[in-house]
Amino acid sequence: MKQDEQEKSGKPRKGPGVLKVLQSVLAGAIGVQSNKRREEDFSSHSPWPYIVAGIIFTAGFVITLVVVVKMVLASQ
Repeated sequence: MKQDEQEKSGKPRKGPGVLKVLQSVLAGAIGVQSNKRREEDFSSHSPWPYIVAGIIFTAGFVITLVVVVKMVLASQ
């Protein structure tokens, strides 16, 4: 119904904010995403902000793991 109301009002739908995307990606990564929030994410106008944030998060996570492992191995 929200979508119908927005279309009738003539206001363009705004995409999710950076903070909302970041919260959704982090919550999804650790598996604590609420059903309500997941539904909001999937009803978003475009999946691209979530895809880009997910790729950036994954790359950062892998780089962090590599750095930590190298530091641990170098100290032995």
